[in-house]
Amino acid sequence: MKIAILGYSGSGKSTLATWLGRQYGLPVLHMDQVQFLPGWQERPRPEALALTARFMEQENWVIDGNYTQFYQKERLAQADRILILQFGRFSCLWRALRRWMQYRGRSRESMAEGCPEKIDAEFVRWILFDGRTKEVRDHYRAIARQYPEKVTILRDQRQLDQFYQSQAPKGVKQQEAASTGSRKEEDAP
Repeated sequence: MKIAILGYSGSGKSTLATWLGRQYGLPVLHMDQVQFLPGWQERPRPEALALTARFMEQENWVIDGNYTQFYQKERLAQADRILILQFGRFSCLWRALRRWMQYRGRSRESMAEGCPEKIDAEFVRWILFDGRTKEVRDHYRAIARQYPEKVTILRDQRQLDQFYQSQAPKGVKQQEAASTGSRKEEDAP
């Protein structure tokens, strides 16, 4: 099984990828770890492309992150399932602020080592405006049109909770599934 996760910054892509990886025993690649080196330095593009290509050679995977320049077309073509998280801008900002509070001064698991969680004016602007341009929205719509049988769009926490529950083993209650997935991120990470 191959799962590609796209979506707005702060929507919960990495948390969902980690949960799905654990749920199905799949290796997970967080594209933020590919993009950055310690100290928020960008990884040289040839090295980042090689890391991504090598990971994609596996039979199964979960990859979270947009990064169109790192084989996004190939990721989407190979994926059995494509999840697009399109939460509202203020929801994403709130989630990013909570994440910053939790990891302040430390690197989260889905980020490159040596890249402590931060929130600054540039990132807030990205979450609220620059990462949500018409071009970005049109790109997500084009993906949904190209792969209608593979795409699931999750627009809010309720839909994400329902998705977690639908993926949980039979007999696991909604609260248990949510506590290991989306609610956990909302309340802790």
